[in-house]
Amino acid sequence: MGETFPLHIIARIHSEFPEKFGIPRQSGLVEELRARVVFEPEFRNADALRGLEGFSHVWLLWQFSRAVGKAWSPTVRPPRLGGNTRMGVFATRSPFRPNPIGLSSVRLLEVEREGPQGPSLVVAGADLMDGTPIFDIKPYLPYTDSHPEALAGFTAPLEEVPLEVVFPQMLLERVPEAHRGALQAVLARDPRPSYQDDPERVYGMAFAGCNVRFTVGKGRLTVVDVEQEQRS
Repeated sequence: MGETFPLHIIARIHSEFPEKFGIPRQSGLVEELRARVVFEPEFRNADALRGLEGFSHVWLLWQFSRAVGKAWSPTVRPPRLGGNTRMGVFATRSPFRPNPIGLSSVRLLEVEREGPQGPSLVVAGADLMDGTPIFDIKPYLPYTDSHPEALAGFTAPLEEVPLEVVFPQMLLERVPEAHRGALQAVLARDPRPSYQDDPERVYGMAFAGCNVRFTVGKGRLTVVDVEQEQRS
């Protein structure tokens, strides 16, 4: 066994995704999404955020909490390659890694220094499930973190063409108004695994207290039902 050291969960994110299905494949793809980073009690110190408001973006270092305790493999099947081609785990962003750690770049919208849960961060474009543990937050530095000339490896030919979203007004009105734009942007990015392409299948996605059901065929996503979650 290699050396180990403890990591402290400093915060958790609160997003509109209670489940993994539907979460954008990478951070920043759906800028309309909003989320809040809420610090754990022992880290609710406004001094720790001093100067952060001067940055437009931050890095979130977080845990693939659903992958904790699961075995890792030196090769994985990236969904973006249809689930049939194996690549080295370190050439992918698979959650099944020796250490289940994720890295996301998000836009920092606001540093809230006061609130019922202490200081928190409002961010845009996060690709994290609700409740995801966060290990660290670092400022994004454009002069060193941005590499426009970078190569995209085997993902280069996988540029996405947004789907046409057909969302009947009657169904759209069942979604809280503040979340309608973000939901439509998520749907346009095609939330299905890339290896699934059955135009007859009805998919379901939980988002912002709703279960959104839809079909996809010939470049068009059609919402067929929206059910609001029953609250006890």
